[in-house]
Amino acid sequence: MPLGRGWPRAGSLSGMGDQALPPVSVLELVGRWQFAPVVTGLAVLAAGLYLWGVLRVRRRHPARPWPLARTALFLSGLAVVVIATESGVGSYDDILFWDHMVQHLLLLMVAPPLLVVGQPVTLLLHASRNPLHTWVKNLLRSRLVTWITWPPFGVALYLGVIVGTHLTGFMNVVLANETVHSAEHALYLIAGYLYFLPLLGREPIRWRVSYPSRIFLLFIAMPVDAFTGLALGSESGNPFPNLAVGRPGWAPDPLSDVHIGGAVMWVGGAGLMFVLTLTVFFAWSRETRGDGGLGWLETARRATFAARVSAHQEAAASPGVSPPAVPASQTENLDDDEEHLAAYNAYLARLNQQHDR
Repeated sequence: MPLGRGWPRAGSLSGMGDQALPPVSVLELVGRWQFAPVVTGLAVLAAGLYLWGVLRVRRRHPARPWPLARTALFLSGLAVVVIATESGVGSYDDILFWDHMVQHLLLLMVAPPLLVVGQPVTLLLHASRNPLHTWVKNLLRSRLVTWITWPPFGVALYLGVIVGTHLTGFMNVVLANETVHSAEHALYLIAGYLYFLPLLGREPIRWRVSYPSRIFLLFIAMPVDAFTGLALGSESGNPFPNLAVGRPGWAPDPLSDVHIGGAVMWVGGAGLMFVLTLTVFFAWSRETRGDGGLGWLETARRATFAARVSAHQEAAASPGVSPPAVPASQTENLDDDEEHLAAYNAYLARLNQQHDR
């Protein structure tokens, strides 16, 4: 998604520097907005097409409408893109390096996961008919899509973008050239989407990654985020000379700004990745297999109950021990969990009796 701006902005190194921005504040970040025709147009188009697909699926399958949660997540992802580029966050990104880093996290680690879990490709397949339906399926099976959605490629692209755009001279070019800056935004969205697609999504791509592998591939990104943040935070001199060009008097000195930006990358990046890893772990714990089997956590829980019941039954068969009976009225119409719980409670009661003796 290319993210061009409508015109040079106030405070931009390549724009009209005489229109200085006021000191940054929460009110300015929330209340200051700039119109970017390309971003707005593409966001509205994407939202409109998505909602069209939702309505079409509802008409074709009234008993199984498209989940409201997926719709909300996808639209939230588009909203994050708009906020990152058109709100006060986008206004100050050419002046304050730490604000620039906040924008990067929004475009790389917040918007892409929301767009991925919205499953736009699956929605398109459900809502479309031939020839579009067949064309989309053939595209998903093509070598190009198979290659760019390969999980190791997504990981390499993500890590390469993190390091390449923050620890090289590329940042100086970004700060001086609005076209490159807009291309950087698009690069973050693409890299983030391809990285998170096989790890968080359920789109009909070729690759199916196990939950342990997903957690591992998410976890290995944390050290790179931390290393990048620490490298920026330990700079002894301003690594980006263009930060000092046209800098307003209220802004911190460039080196302090870079150090704050490094902290944003380190703490914010690691925090966001940790939340995403926990989300995958939670989904794994509640997984229900296609064959009707239980997820690993539920299987382990029931196995523990079964072991307790087996031990109780063996103890009950021993001579001289009479565990308390459970009335028949309490065991009617019980599911497996309640039967296990009743047996376990009886087992504890027997232990108490033995202790009293």
